[in-house]
Amino acid sequence: MNLTIHKEEIKDYNEVERVVEEAFKNAEHTDHTEHILVNRLRKSKEFIPELSLVAKNNDKIIGHIMLTKINIKDENTQTESLALAPVSVLPEYQNKGIGNKLINESLQIAKDIGFKSVIVLGHDKYYPKFGFEKASKYRISAPFEVPDSSFMALELVENALDNVNGVVIYSDAFLV
Repeated sequence: MNLTIHKEEIKDYNEVERVVEEAFKNAEHTDHTEHILVNRLRKSKEFIPELSLVAKNNDKIIGHIMLTKINIKDENTQTESLALAPVSVLPEYQNKGIGNKLINESLQIAKDIGFKSVIVLGHDKYYPKFGFEKASKYRISAPFEVPDSSFMALELVENALDNVNGVVIYSDAFLV
């Protein structure tokens, strides 16, 4: 496999949406609209082009990841963070480390461009290997009912979440 990871380009959009749709076609916990979410997020003010990455095998897009801006809000303060959602790999390429590479690359870029933390709602057996911990450890909660073990946070900068707590406010693109 000749795997490369780079920033998504406008010419990639249709192929990426097809990859995302295929990646979630047989997934267990999904409403099968992740590809539509990706399209909406690209049009939102929370979209960060540098954090929408594709994985290619030769010239074929086989995976995608997107991190977008969110806020963690309590009664008095609001702290900017990122949401990791979604990460997608074509079914025939899953379990080959491509998702890992997309996640690691996106987290490094996020840190490099100045973001301090990331929130994910995902598999509690998968994301901890990247350093994600229960968000409740930081007194950060989801704006909807989710299992505590599946709602996780990661500090990209040490102690970045020490004085942060509250409810995650997602882009309106997630709410449609």
